Amino acid sequence: MLTVGFAAVGHSAMHLLAAYYFVVVLALERDWGLPYHELIELWTLGALLVGLCALPAGWIADRWSAPGMLVVMFLGMGLACVICARAEGPGSLLAGLTLIGVFASIYHPVGIPWVVRSTTAKGKALGFNNIFGSLGVAGSGLVAGFLIDNFGWRMSFMVPGVVLVILGVAMAACLGAGLIGDAEHVESGGHGGGRSEVVRVFAILLVTMFAMGFIYNTGQAAFPKVFDLRLHEWVGEGTLGVGVLISVVYGVSAFVQIIGGHLADRYPLKWVYLGSFIVQAPILAFLASALGLPLVISATLAVLVSTSALPAENLLLARYAPREHQGLVFGLKFVLAFGAAPLAIAFVARILEQGHGLSFVFMSLAALAGVAALAVSGLPAERLPVGALEAADAD
Repeated sequence: MLTVGFAAVGHSAMHLLAAYYFVVVLALERDWGLPYHELIELWTLGALLVGLCALPAGWIADRWSAPGMLVVMFLGMGLACVICARAEGPGSLLAGLTLIGVFASIYHPVGIPWVVRSTTAKGKALGFNNIFGSLGVAGSGLVAGFLIDNFGWRMSFMVPGVVLVILGVAMAACLGAGLIGDAEHVESGGHGGGRSEVVRVFAILLVTMFAMGFIYNTGQAAFPKVFDLRLHEWVGEGTLGVGVLISVVYGVSAFVQIIGGHLADRYPLKWVYLGSFIVQAPILAFLASALGLPLVISATLAVLVSTSALPAENLLLARYAPREHQGLVFGLKFVLAFGAAPLAIAFVARILEQGHGLSFVFMSLAALAGVAALAVSGLPAERLPVGALEAADAD
């Protein structure tokens, strides 16, 4: 129970901080008098390191300790938040945001395989864990908006920083007392395919994982601004209104996405994964011109479909990953998925700087979802879903 709890809280914390700055920047834009596109780029290096550092994080976890690495994550992110809270200008804020990226990179290549190793109904467990990841994104808007409007943007970093340090100390104590640990047996494989099939699967997943990461991170960067521009009569002048809407979008999607885990346990992973991109494309196209309540609903659906595909994606990766290198393989995944984040930020910043507007952003994402769907169609056919394969093995 503690294992599941710390994994879930860690997932929330990582995603909260990864999305946090997109709300804080709205306050900095007014406080520091700098343009939005310049301020948002301060997170570019941190976002890049969330991806790049995932590979060494997974490698270290394979050779040392998954829960130990999560302790490092909690403590590191907490201290980085304190640095951000004390920033006196763009340079020092850049340093703090960069460290957030370094330590946030630990969770996915370490925490996701830890959950897979520690559970039996893996799709359901991953869906449950994903709920907390989305709640972290949802909470980022609410927490940041509330703290900024009531205590200022510095406290919006200081409060999470202190909480994260406390969580790190608590997890270290539980690990030292033997209350949590790491599973010795790593389940993977079972695909029954040859080397050429494995190479084909990984080549396709390289494309689709990048596409999924780019779509998700671009939406995460664009939604606060599009709500601020198109729903001004709803959100008002402060940041709390935008934060509440972000919380609604990611919060609603969080509680529904466990369906994706159930689907991954019961149906062929290829078709669950493919369906997510097919459904996503028209939703993203609609977002290009949506206003009012339809904008909020379509944004929620876009996030829901994207995150609900993750259990299938992770199980496809686990199925074909070598037993002894799951952390390293998942690290590679998140190099791609989160390596897309700085490109997404730069994409949004350049589109706004050049005056094309956010409509162009969402139409581009719709086209990318269509390309990803074509790539997924090349995955090998599956006769049985993961849950059925495991049941057959048990018999």
